[in-house]
Amino acid sequence: MSPSSVHIVAPDEHILTVQEALEPLYMKLEQEAETRLLEAAVSAGWSAQEALEAIDELKRHELESIATQH
Repeated sequence: MSPSSVHIVAPDEHILTVQEALEPLYMKLEQEAETRLLEAAVSAGWSAQEALEAIDELKRHELESIATQH
């Protein structure tokens, strides 16, 4: 994409909220990270079920950590 074809949108012209704009990328990155974690755990000898449970536990700890910081 050439710089001349880029349209800069003024803040008052935004149709999407920041969350709506970022959410698809966030979800894609989260899915990629979870896939990599799962692959690493399985290659280390864990079952897929054990790996998924460990990933869920990590997510719970992260959420608890965030909640206690506020």
